[in-house]
Amino acid sequence: MYENNYPNNYNNTSTEQGSVNHNTYQYGTGGSYGSSGSSFQGGSTYQQSSNTGKATKKKNGSDFGKKIAIGICCGLCFGIFAGVGFQAVTTATDFLKGKIGFTQIKEADAEAGASSRQAEGAIAEIIDDAIATEDNIETTGSQIAQTTVTDVSSVVKDVMPAVVSVNNRYIERMTFFGQEYSQEAGGSGSGIIVGQNDTELLLVTNYHVVASAEELTVQFVDEKQVQAQIKGTDADKDLAVIAVQISDIDSDTMSQIKIAKLGSSDDLTVGEPVIAIGNALGYGQSVTTGVVSALNRPIAASATQSSSQMDATEVNTFIQTDAAINPGNSGGALLNIKGEVIGINSNKIGGSAVEGIGYAIPISDAKPIIEELMSKQTRLKVNDAKQGYLGITGVDVVDEYSKLYDAPKGVYISKVMEGSGAERAGLVRGDIITALNGEEVTSMEELKEELGYYEAGTTVELTIMQGSPTGYQSKNVQVTLGSQSILK
Repeated sequence: MYENNYPNNYNNTSTEQGSVNHNTYQYGTGGSYGSSGSSFQGGSTYQQSSNTGKATKKKNGSDFGKKIAIGICCGLCFGIFAGVGFQAVTTATDFLKGKIGFTQIKEADAEAGASSRQAEGAIAEIIDDAIATEDNIETTGSQIAQTTVTDVSSVVKDVMPAVVSVNNRYIERMTFFGQEYSQEAGGSGSGIIVGQNDTELLLVTNYHVVASAEELTVQFVDEKQVQAQIKGTDADKDLAVIAVQISDIDSDTMSQIKIAKLGSSDDLTVGEPVIAIGNALGYGQSVTTGVVSALNRPIAASATQSSSQMDATEVNTFIQTDAAINPGNSGGALLNIKGEVIGINSNKIGGSAVEGIGYAIPISDAKPIIEELMSKQTRLKVNDAKQGYLGITGVDVVDEYSKLYDAPKGVYISKVMEGSGAERAGLVRGDIITALNGEEVTSMEELKEELGYYEAGTTVELTIMQGSPTGYQSKNVQVTLGSQSILK
């Protein structure tokens, strides 16, 4: 065995001469060495074994811990860089795939563009035709699906010029303890332009809209107002025709209004869409929509009567709808989806006792009456100071009394005033007035309404029913009307 001590430093002072100067070392017995030139002492001992011929190096604990820490740090760095690299490769691959796909889509679009543009024109024409159709129908096998058109703006735009607002100024009379009081009042409703003759524009509305009118005005679609006169009425059917002089309508208004197209209510079906136009609440024309809820709905003359009390002669049938029919809508139009008038709205039926239910007079029932009323002569109301009076006190013969005493409906004369035209004509207590100049009279209110068109001194013909041992007999009587001053 031998020990070999190696120098751990050298100093090359002259590279040109090729000489190497070594430091001086001191060797100890324990294998330690010291360098006098560099003052270095090593802590390691090197031994060479004769058996293995290899050198064994002994390290202290701190060197081993550092190596472990360095290895861990290297592993972490490698993992981070590997992850970043993998993500970069994935992103680049997706981007390239997207570019390739987008290019393929653009190429496909370019190829299909021409045929697509050609098809668009044809599709647009088909859609326009479908919208213009009353109902869009799609057939699949044996099943048929019907689509309801909900946009009614075009129908309303076309029909609105044919609907008017009707304003009624009347005298409201009340009696307290035998003393009569009166005051001016007003109401509003709606009307429909249904015809025209040489001098007049003719409109239909409800009778209760114009009843007892002292003055009537009509407001057209351009909000211009013109006075109107009653041409004819049918109280039982709640219908009236009023007339406006064409000479009173300016040319601009005349160019904006139009005559409504009357349809048929006989062809209606439950569930069919309908449109109501009218002067709701007197605020001006408005529109509501709904469906036909029921057909041929029987309603008595009085909404308070039960079905068992209904007299067949006093029951009319109506169209029931869920389109809102409010005060002011009376006399307005109920339309089908074609814009044809299929009913005349009436808020009086049902009134405030119901909600979500409105009624309209079927136009097929109203047409004959409207045509008859349109043919009548227009009458103008006379001034109160010139109005003629019969000189009677009357009571309505209602259904209950009519059935109980087997008496005709009309105005029962309870008193005849002395010196009046009625007394001179021979009218007596107990006679029942049923008509005046051929116009049916069923109440005192209707009789006063009719008398409002005649001046004092005018001779009218009354149809009366007089009692006899064999029952009531009809008789026509000529009566010359007196003035209010004679009756006082």
